[in-house]
Amino acid sequence: MSNSEIYALNSSKVAAATDEWLAKRGVTKLAIAELVHFLQKDYFPDLTPEDCIVHVEAVLSKREVQNAVLTGIQLDVLAEEGKLIAPLQDMIKHDESLYGCDEILALSIVNVYGSIGFTNFGYIDKLKPGILVRLNSKSDGEIHTFLDDIVGAIAASAASRIAHRRQAEREGVTTPPLD
Repeated sequence: MSNSEIYALNSSKVAAATDEWLAKRGVTKLAIAELVHFLQKDYFPDLTPEDCIVHVEAVLSKREVQNAVLTGIQLDVLAEEGKLIAPLQDMIKHDESLYGCDEILALSIVNVYGSIGFTNFGYIDKLKPGILVRLNSKSDGEIHTFLDDIVGAIAASAASRIAHRRQAEREGVTTPPLD
């Protein structure tokens, strides 16, 4: 392979595609931030959804998170279009209860942010508040088998990031963990 044939994808293109596809699927950063606020408001009463957006954006700036978002949305879209092979098509279309790959992809996001992210993810995945109600409803004809878990994982990760940073602030640490 010559130097001109070496594969390289500009990270800003991946970030832009992530933002674009979340928007196409009706997911805003504010909607994710509201989930973060839901997770953290009891621990940090002064926290606002606007504060949470900063942490959502930080999570979304990570390439491994962008990769998970784009992969999950693509699988959801392909399922909507009936373009997956059987039985995978039916498993994703119907969000089969024994199909756990959607949660595993979401956990790859949470994994970046430590064990508190895992517990936050499990909690929010069980309750499905906010935008997760719509993404999980299947009433609009769209398939969000992967996206509902991915959005929950982004929120859980941002909540974890807040918790770690607030602890670092209490301890006077100037370089917060989990950037």
